[in-house]
Parts: sequence; C-alpha cells; structure tokens
Amino acid sequence: DAWRERASTATRELAQKGMRVLGVGFRPLESLPAGGDAAQAEKDLILVGLVGMIDPPRQEVKEAISTCRSAGIRTIMITGDHPLTAQYIAAQLGIGNAGRAALGQELEKLSMPELEKIVDEIHIYARVSPEHKLKIVEALQHRGRIVAMTGDGVNDAPALRKADIGVAMGITGTDVSKEAADMVLLDDNFSTIVSAVEEGRVIYDNIRNFVKYLLTTNSAEVLIMLAAPFFGMPLPLIPLQILWVNLISDGPTALTLAVEPGEKGVMSRPPYDPQESIFARGLGAFAIRYGLVMTLVSLGAGLWYWRAGHQGWQTMIFTTLVVSQMGNVLAVRSERGSLFSLGVLSNRWLAGAVAGSLLLQLAVIYAPVLQSLFKTVPLSAKDLSISFGLGTIVFWCVEGEKWFLRTRAASRQRTSTARA
Repeated sequence: DAWRERASTATRELAQKGMRVLGVGFRPLESLPAGGDAAQAEKDLILVGLVGMIDPPRQEVKEAISTCRSAGIRTIMITGDHPLTAQYIAAQLGIGNAGRAALGQELEKLSMPELEKIVDEIHIYARVSPEHKLKIVEALQHRGRIVAMTGDGVNDAPALRKADIGVAMGITGTDVSKEAADMVLLDDNFSTIVSAVEEGRVIYDNIRNFVKYLLTTNSAEVLIMLAAPFFGMPLPLIPLQILWVNLISDGPTALTLAVEPGEKGVMSRPPYDPQESIFARGLGAFAIRYGLVMTLVSLGAGLWYWRAGHQGWQTMIFTTLVVSQMGNVLAVRSERGSLFSLGVLSNRWLAGAVAGSLLLQLAVIYAPVLQSLFKTVPLSAKDLSISFGLGTIVFWCVEGEKWFLRTRAASRQRTSTARA
C-alpha cells in the first residue's frame, strides 16, 4: 500500500505539471498463457517506474483563446488525458476557470437533461472517449449553442457530423473524420479556426455594407423618379443616365467594399444572432432614411434650377446624385468608425473607384461627345460647386449619426464601469 501511494503521488505530481504519465511494468513468465491472451498475461505487473511526457500547446494558442473570449466564443477542452494534466494545460491557456474538470465516468452516469444543466459551466472534460463528445455536442445544442467541434479519429465522425461545424485535422486526421467534417484544418492549428472566424465576420460586415450602400442609392433613384411628377417636373433622369449611375457609379464602388479591411475590434464584440435577417440592426431603416435624404438633396437642387429656368437642372440632379453616392460609399465603409480615423487610403481600391467615378462624371458633363449622348449641359464653376457641396450632405449626415452612436456607447460604458 505504501508503494502504491508513492506511485499515485508521483503520478499526480507529474500530471499537475502538465505531463502525460506512462507507467512502465513487467511480469516474468516461464511461458505465455494459452491462446496468447494479453489481458490474462498483463496482471500482477511489477512497477519499474513512471515516465512523464510534456506535450505543450503551441505558443499562439493562448492568444487565440483570449481572442475567442473577447469575441464571445467559449472554448472547451475535451481530452483523454488525466484530469490534473487537463487542468494544468487549461490554466496555461486560460480556458475557463480551469478548476472544474468533468470525467468521462461522470458523463456516463448523467442523463441528457442533467448534463444540459451543467454543460454551460464546465470547460474541461478529461478521461473522455470519442463517444462522450457526441453527448457533449448534443447537450450544448439543446441549450441553443452553435457548436464547432474538432476531431481526428474514426470514432469522432458521429460528433463531427452532429456539430454545427465539424472541424477535422488535415495532418493527423483520418479520412473518415475528414469526410464527416465541414472544414479541414490543413495545419492542425487551433489558431486557424479563430482566424477563420475573424475573416468570416469581416466578410459578413462587408456584405452588409454592400447591401446597405446599394439599397440606399437605388431607393434614391426610385424616389427621384416617383417624386418628380408631383412637382410638375419633366423626366428627372433619362434611362441612359440611370444606367450610368448603376453601372459606372454604383458598380465599381460597391465591388470595392468587398475588399474593405476588417473593422477595429471585430473580434471584441459578441456574436450576432444566426437567425437574424440581413436587414437587422437598422440596415433597412438606414437605406430608407438616407435614400430619402439623397432624394431630397438631388431632387431639391434640380427643382430649384428647373423653376429658375436653368437649362442644366437635369444635369444638376444627375451630378448631385452621383456625388451623393460617392459620399455614401465612403461613409458606409464602417458601421461605427469614422472615415477620418479609418483613412481614405486604407482601402485603395475604393479610393480609386470613387476618384474614377467622379472624373468620369466630369467627362459626361464637359466632353461634347458624351454631352450629346447623356443629354447633359456644361455646368459653371459655381453650379458645379453647389452640386458637389449638396452631394456631401449625405456623407456628413452618416458621419454625424455614427459620431452620436459612438458617443452614446462610450457614455454607457463609463456608466457601466462606474456602477461596477
């Protein structure tokens, strides 16, 4: 008993240092048991000693787990190692509180409703078999969680298939696990998953900005065409001008939103509801609100010039609308950040597209060949300045709204900190 306690104490000490412990023993036999039964032979072994092996996590994993925490993603360790080893590694990586480790034996005794009650509190599972992974995944899903699970063995396939996102290992993973998974990590690196989440958030933000921009500009075009007759005005935009706005002005600038760099703090916000509409969080209201502003600015300029008998009234509408769209695309690059903090050249493709669209618009106004084609007239320097000035109103309105939202958020943060 004393030797057994000594060996158990040494095992715990090694495990507490994050080591995987291998016991070495032997048994002298004059002959092998009948039938070569290994289980029958491996009894009453004489302990030679213990071997402690360290398998340290990659250096970048700790930072990746910290990023996950900031992003509202909970990291759970599921391992077949000794619970003390698992707790040590978890403490090194900052997973949960690293104090509570559920054993596979405990999971077998728990019913699904019982596991669901505690699954949100446990961050470490030790001495777990691949079969237990499936039970953990199901319990988390029953709690309404979106689950991404990693695995590499044949027995991991059911859990990989059951998870919302199954992630197989590309180097150590079996073909079965790769077939069952939704995603394969070619470098077997947890940090790659975090990078993929960040890239996904950036892509989703850019898609929303793309939709927001096009809906705003297109709604303005529709409203201009519908509202002009109520003021007794002739056709405010000819079909070729509308085509120009959609293909030359809208198209290139909208496409460059796809390469917009991620916003600062994109991994410092909680996840959005996966069931929410693309128009959620005010996108639809934004398109209507600023589509109306763009309409009032562009149509108002044309109406003023039309009533004054100026022959360039239609060109004023056309030009003011294009300039408004350029201001809009510069402002919607970020949902919260100001263009002045982002920098105009942080997206060189967008800056080039805006500059190119404005130059082409000037060509439409002043190039004789294009004048006859697009039914435009040359504007004086004063008229052009008025058009460009009015066209920036949308930009300043959007920037003002974002400033207000940032100020309100900062005020709430200060209040929350003071209460804490």
